[in-house]
Amino acid sequence: MNHTELNHYQDQNAVVLFSGGLDSTTCLYWAKSQFKHITAISFRYGQRHSSELIAAQNIAKALDVDHRIIDIDIAQLGGSALTDNSIDVPEYDANSDAVPVTYVPARNTIFLSYALAAAEVTGSNYIVIGVSSVDFSGYPDCRPDFIEAFERLANLATVTGRAGNTLSVVAPLQLLSKAQTLKLGLKLGVDYGQTVSCYQADESGLACGVCDSCSLRRQGFLDAGVADPTRYRKDVIYD
Repeated sequence: MNHTELNHYQDQNAVVLFSGGLDSTTCLYWAKSQFKHITAISFRYGQRHSSELIAAQNIAKALDVDHRIIDIDIAQLGGSALTDNSIDVPEYDANSDAVPVTYVPARNTIFLSYALAAAEVTGSNYIVIGVSSVDFSGYPDCRPDFIEAFERLANLATVTGRAGNTLSVVAPLQLLSKAQTLKLGLKLGVDYGQTVSCYQADESGLACGVCDSCSLRRQGFLDAGVADPTRYRKDVIYD
């Protein structure tokens, strides 16, 4: 089912996982256009920089949506270049099939679990997440079978689900390329210049231009035929 085409959510509430990056911002705008009320949830989880969270706060304020930042500390576990300063963030390698060290073990499972709790508290039957299995870095928790499995868990693990009020995990970008995501977002009025996707952005949100996230984002703008509004560091030069 193509969730980008659905329009029957108008009397429903939703929780949106929202990082302040390109994909989650597209989802936030999409959810804003679909649901009666949305609650956006971001996480301060020990990531290397806070500029993405600053972007998330600004975007949520501009959209006038309920936004909550939840503190957890995945960094205590290490194991990822996004949470462990002893591991360098690698440059994008289009020829590698390996899952990059920027994968944060079980991150989406953890985030969805918090979103599930928030859904029960806010009376929401939908959780919106911006994963894609098309333009991504091979992370296992971005795949459709994981989303489907978590949805089954959600309905087994909650009072809401056990009472027959079905909880659904909606991934509107699941089958979209980055270019298709951008085109959807632009139709919804997203200002992508406000978003921060870089794995190692500086304090002002300037992007490195070479990590997986930057490379996939830049290619998306090229494929969509849309000017890239990303603010890069001065040492980033493209032909």
